Amino acid sequence: MATTMRERTIAFFEVVAQRSGEQVRMQQFSWQDALTEISKASVQQRTWQGDQTFVGTVYPLAEEDHLLLHRVKSVSEWLSVMDFGTGDWRELESRAHEGYLETSVFCFVPYGNVVGVMQGSRSAPTHKSLEGWLNHLRVFPEEIVVRPLLSRAQIEKLRTAQGANKVEIRIGSDRVGMLRNKQGRLSQFLHQAQESYGDISVTMVISIPRGKARDEDREKLLSDLRDLEDVMPRAADVAKARLVYAESQGPEYSQLVEFVEHHITAKRRVPAVDEEGNSVRLQSAVRVILDVTVTHEEELRLASGVEN
Repeated sequence: MATTMRERTIAFFEVVAQRSGEQVRMQQFSWQDALTEISKASVQQRTWQGDQTFVGTVYPLAEEDHLLLHRVKSVSEWLSVMDFGTGDWRELESRAHEGYLETSVFCFVPYGNVVGVMQGSRSAPTHKSLEGWLNHLRVFPEEIVVRPLLSRAQIEKLRTAQGANKVEIRIGSDRVGMLRNKQGRLSQFLHQAQESYGDISVTMVISIPRGKARDEDREKLLSDLRDLEDVMPRAADVAKARLVYAESQGPEYSQLVEFVEHHITAKRRVPAVDEEGNSVRLQSAVRVILDVTVTHEEELRLASGVEN
């Protein structure tokens, strides 16, 4: 059987404390220890009855524990199943001790109290469901909030850099006009793309190879970035660069810098079944989240205020 693939979104959030009306970052929590304790709890102890019913299940994979949070579908929802070969269908009826579930996968990152989330469906549990469930279980001694992990805009970093190794900018069609008075090469490229292809969104990535011979090119790329510094936070959907710094004493180093605040997400194709037709959706989801976490580690650490 051919492997079924579907593109899904992985979104990242951070768990913070709610203190005196303010959201405050906490010391790194031992999520693995907490999940170990939760795995020993009964299903009743892992259940939160809010506006809907949510149940948590600990899911071990790759030598770590992860969380499956289920939304129990209401008995008032009309559920049916159809045989597409014959067209026959029947209603699904829940038994008193059973329920139909919609599931989301949560993987906790070992820094910044960051959690990666993949919803199994649009109506599957969200980060707010996780927030209510954690508060109900009293995993923390104080109320917590699960909020979107936002990249931090760091325009000021442009002023002390010596060059730029790589630049990525994405601008929607309705915002290219904000660059009309700019003279740098980056703005000219973006304008030319719109003039050539009309009403489009443009993503531009420029990467300069390492080596002293390209120092001048890195300086020019930095100059073109500075030309856009006052409009990037308003005009760009994504704007980030790997900037080069050189201190008076010490080696040259580079740093990823974000110029637009945005919710950190990624899209990946996730297998639902293997070649034999066996369901692998949950383990696939966990592996994909972990892979994206590694790929975006520098960005996640920067956004959560954790040093490398």
